[in-house]
Amino acid sequence: MEFDPMLNLVDTLVSPAAISPAIENECRALATRVAEAFQLEGILAVELFLTKKGEVLVNEVAPRAHNSGHHTIEACFTSQYEQQIKILTGLHLGDTSLIMPALMLNLIGEKGYEGEVIIQGLNEIDMRGVYIHMYGKKMTKPGRKMGHVTILGNNKMELLEKAKKIKEKVKIISKK
Repeated sequence: MEFDPMLNLVDTLVSPAAISPAIENECRALATRVAEAFQLEGILAVELFLTKKGEVLVNEVAPRAHNSGHHTIEACFTSQYEQQIKILTGLHLGDTSLIMPALMLNLIGEKGYEGEVIIQGLNEIDMRGVYIHMYGKKMTKPGRKMGHVTILGNNKMELLEKAKKIKEKVKIISKK
């Protein structure tokens, strides 16, 4: 995940993460320890930070579907939402493997705009592997999460290029 330093929220998430197998194993082990400590049934999002010194830290825990897993709707064989239904209804768990690389981009209210939402440029997004999820919020303000876009692609470069085009075109504003 890449965070907006001014808003202190997720800007983009790329999956799979560009981390070493050793860091991935450390993350998996830490998330498993956290999940076991909660002893719950269902989805548990464990958001981790990797510091510049290489330390893995728990940032946030959420006993529910979470924005750090929104990309799973299109990018995984079983999404976080479908998995939750399977857990609650006693069905066998699904395969959560990644189908292909994905990038989740949050759509955020633009600086300087507050009021009834106007979404600019959404109809200009016509790219293969791009899925738009608007949250139906009627009012916007600077930094408010208004939706997200999941982008599927063959590699990180392709994902970043599509994300850049979307960021340039889509703006969440209001009447001034």
